[in-house]
Amino acid sequence: MKLLTFEEKGTYKLGVHTESKIIDVAATVENISNTNFPIDIMSVISSENNIIPVLEDTIQTAMAANKAVLVDEQQLTWGPCVTKPHKIICVGLNYRKHADETNAPYPEVPILFNKFDNTLTGNKSDIPVPEVTDQLDYEVELGIVMGKEAKNVSKENALDYVFGYCTVNDLSARDLQMRTHQWLLGKTCDKFSPVGPYLVTADEVGDPNNLSLKTYVNGEVRQNSNTSDMIFSCAEIISYISKHMTLEPGDLILTGTPEGVVFGLPKEQQVYIKPGDEVTVEIEKLGALTNYFVEEGR
Repeated sequence: MKLLTFEEKGTYKLGVHTESKIIDVAATVENISNTNFPIDIMSVISSENNIIPVLEDTIQTAMAANKAVLVDEQQLTWGPCVTKPHKIICVGLNYRKHADETNAPYPEVPILFNKFDNTLTGNKSDIPVPEVTDQLDYEVELGIVMGKEAKNVSKENALDYVFGYCTVNDLSARDLQMRTHQWLLGKTCDKFSPVGPYLVTADEVGDPNNLSLKTYVNGEVRQNSNTSDMIFSCAEIISYISKHMTLEPGDLILTGTPEGVVFGLPKEQQVYIKPGDEVTVEIEKLGALTNYFVEEGR
């Protein structure tokens, strides 16, 4: 199932994408008098019982009775497909070819850092280019959204704890990132983690380590790879993190970016994101996420 959020009167609402139609879940549930159904994305993710089959049945019943409330996708104000993750955990240097292009050795264990919820934004949103950076870079990444509490889980069982997956652009201000040994400053400016457009449930994705992923800047392909090039697989990442901290439903894990980032090019070829640019990151089965870059303060 493809879930999403959209903004209405300052509030994020839950939507379901089905057959090129988007269903307003809250309005649809109200139409069929099912008042006990969870109507926001975080409640669906954290539901103790698998709510997805119930949601599917509810949508099908409403559509059959002509009581489904449809939203025009072209008029939609998209929200981040995960709105309130307790943790946003990122993995650095997790693709072999990306490590190669930056002349970095392959890490022996996952390199972890974090982002915050101020970085979240959605599809089609404007993102301000901070005045404090001249080196804003794109990074297409597979996002993992946890669906169950996970502590000390094995690699073999790790994917059983996943709710779904999403497309993420891990925007990185390289000059800020490399200012100190800690990467945090270059990763956590406002709207530096657009996520979406959809949160696709794990059953529809299958193997997360066999998905093509691409980045386009103003229509030009910049990244073109596959999650099979990861150094640490999704299962290995989840297991590793869970041995050090408890993962909770709704936690978002960014699994690293492949080759093709601006930072990996020779200096004379580096052209970083600037106001006026359009960047699309796309992952197979998960959809394309587009954002427009503008001057800060405008």
